[in-house]
Amino acid sequence: MARATTPPRPPGRPRAGIDAEVFAATLRTVDELGYTHATVDRIAAAAGVAKTTIYRRWPSKGALITACLVDAFGPLPIKAGDSREEVIASAIRFGALRIAEPGLAAAFAGVFTDAISDPELREILSTQLQDPYRLVLQEVLGESEQRVLFFVDVVIGTLLHRMGMTGEPMVKADVDALVEMVVSYLG
Repeated sequence: MARATTPPRPPGRPRAGIDAEVFAATLRTVDELGYTHATVDRIAAAAGVAKTTIYRRWPSKGALITACLVDAFGPLPIKAGDSREEVIASAIRFGALRIAEPGLAAAFAGVFTDAISDPELREILSTQLQDPYRLVLQEVLGESEQRVLFFVDVVIGTLLHRMGMTGEPMVKADVDALVEMVVSYLG
């Protein structure tokens, strides 16, 4: 009579949770060292994984950072029945809160800078990060692609500019003023 055996576990660590560990290590490394010095080698070491583990999932540092941003931002907090003004205000406040999180603004600004001269990275940013938000906002606001892209440019550009110039997130009073300004234009 044959004894039932369980197949041996493959060598290495269990795969569950590796993405979350890598994303946390990525933001921590970017926050501590800055985008330029947050190399894949350093991120892998901080996550406790091999560099090959990262490159199996993401083809480049830019692709990793983009995936990290997508994960950190998550979906827009839009509720059914929100007015147009509430959707705009909610999206702006959501962006301001996320960009204020440690490492996010530096990761955002760094990957955008790299994308200027990297068409493949621009495509990754566009399809994985920008398009999901753009499509939701187009549908909910009933606006054209160009108008929503302008909204995103104004809001995210303003928030990143403030972080870059002061090293601090925009204060609540200024976020409120940005909401008021954008709502008066798009509302």
